[in-house]
Amino acid sequence: MNNFKNLAIISEMLKDMPVKDSEAEAKAIAHQNQLTKPPRALGVLEDLAVFLASWQGKTMPSLETAQAIVFAGNHGVCAQGVNPFPQDVTMQMVENFKAGGAAINQICEVSGADLTVVPLSLETPTADFTKDEAMSEIELCEAMEIGFQSVNLDADIILLGEMGIGNSTISSALATSVFGGSVESWVGAGTGSDQKGQAHKAAIIELGIKKHGSRKGLKALQAFGGREQAAICGAILAARSASIPVLLDGFICTAAAAPLFGASHSSLDHCLFGHLSTEPGHKFLLEAMGKSAILNLNMRLGEGTGAALALSIIRSAVACHNNMATFESAGVSSK
Repeated sequence: MNNFKNLAIISEMLKDMPVKDSEAEAKAIAHQNQLTKPPRALGVLEDLAVFLASWQGKTMPSLETAQAIVFAGNHGVCAQGVNPFPQDVTMQMVENFKAGGAAINQICEVSGADLTVVPLSLETPTADFTKDEAMSEIELCEAMEIGFQSVNLDADIILLGEMGIGNSTISSALATSVFGGSVESWVGAGTGSDQKGQAHKAAIIELGIKKHGSRKGLKALQAFGGREQAAICGAILAARSASIPVLLDGFICTAAAAPLFGASHSSLDHCLFGHLSTEPGHKFLLEAMGKSAILNLNMRLGEGTGAALALSIIRSAVACHNNMATFESAGVSSK
């Protein structure tokens, strides 16, 4: 099935998406208020449990199946020297994921997430956005379709991560296009660029903005994005179609979702944000979207590692919500 034949169809899809179950949300809040603890004593853990309940449509949310997906892509703009590493590293890291040797493998093992790795045409980088649109409409829709089809629609939660040499440059370009502001404020070290390298990245993004303008919505994704960013958007929409909560990783994933947010602010209502990256643009992105991160561990690795770590927190939230005694069942006075 082809869900994304063109951008017009995707735009229509964004106008008619499932919403959270307000009745399940109210029942989950009422249940929280009966648990053997002072009101709001578990803070964000309570919010996380109620969030899952509202999207899963049941008072007692479940986390039996958690799927983590890492999408990988290569970028034509790397020809401009925006990254100190060669693009071969993208494929090498994909093989590392498949062999179980990366950080994401270890954290998924601990947090109980099933890892899916999806490389997207690594041998054919997207176009250099300083010279042309990064993707044609057909290429964009094809990548989004791969993202959509990669989602296990029976999962209880979807975690999204990425791998792609040069994609911090892509992310800064997307953020600049969708939200404006100075390019420099969105640019960080990425995989290890020094101050000179970061200044060069900013100059290259300026060339792209000059060529394409500040595009909004999915047009920004077409002009500046990579296939892995497009696939992330497709996966977000697949999860939304089945009312599955999504847990996004850091700067790259949040920037990938920015065009969806630009097209429809409610498109990310089912998304949680795993951690606050040390990439400076991530803080600004979350503020622009009115979102907050679950963790802040001074990380900037990517791969979905921040999302996978946050899953353990969410599991604790659900365990407390589902398994704690109520005042009545424990025979504890509530006043």
